[in-house]
Amino acid sequence: MPHILNISCYKFVYLPDATALRESLSQRAGVLALKGTILLAEEGINFFLAGPSQSVHEFVRQLRTDARFADLAPKESWSDTVPFRKMLVKVKHEIIRMDHPAIRPASGRAPAVSPATLRRWLSQGHDDDGREVVTLDTRNGFEVDAGAFEQAVDWRITKFTEFPQALRKHKADLANKTVVSYCTGGIRCEKAAILMQDEGLENVFQLEGGILKYFEETDGAFYKGGCFVFDERRVLDSGLATEDQARKTE
Repeated sequence: MPHILNISCYKFVYLPDATALRESLSQRAGVLALKGTILLAEEGINFFLAGPSQSVHEFVRQLRTDARFADLAPKESWSDTVPFRKMLVKVKHEIIRMDHPAIRPASGRAPAVSPATLRRWLSQGHDDDGREVVTLDTRNGFEVDAGAFEQAVDWRITKFTEFPQALRKHKADLANKTVVSYCTGGIRCEKAAILMQDEGLENVFQLEGGILKYFEETDGAFYKGGCFVFDERRVLDSGLATEDQARKTE
């Protein structure tokens, strides 16, 4: 039974004290012997951590004592070993780089659709208003190659900063459809959905929690392949396990 808990989480929230937070969070993670990455910026927090479950849960508990992080809802998966080599806490200009300063998710989120609702829409072939549903992959091409929703729109971007230009090139193809943007854990597709709204698309949603939450809360139907993750596990299947873990349970 895997005993290392892996969590990923983000929140767009105004953090003018990001630099001071870096010091305190680095110290907390060190005391708890966690490994992974924490990214901080004025626009929010994004983190990937791994360690014994008690230590990981304690870090999240302490983080939630800050009212700005009280509603954090990390996505969880398990592994046999810690998939990170060290603990990094960084302050950056953006927690996910888009180079589009007008997009400020902390000022208001785009509508989100739950994994269960998206699965139902894909199963019935349309949304609840009868519109065609399009899943739009906001990840880099090599991530899409590891797995994606069936018939997902893939613009083959190589970095997220290319998304705005790709959207403007292909926007007409999405008109009059319900567009659900998705990514690994929700952070990129949240910014993408806001940009699509700003560009005039009306029926736009982000997949709440991304692919990882879809795997966690559904049976993974309508998704082919695995989900690329940026740690030593590389790719997770719909059971949130690596290929090696899956073979051990067979």
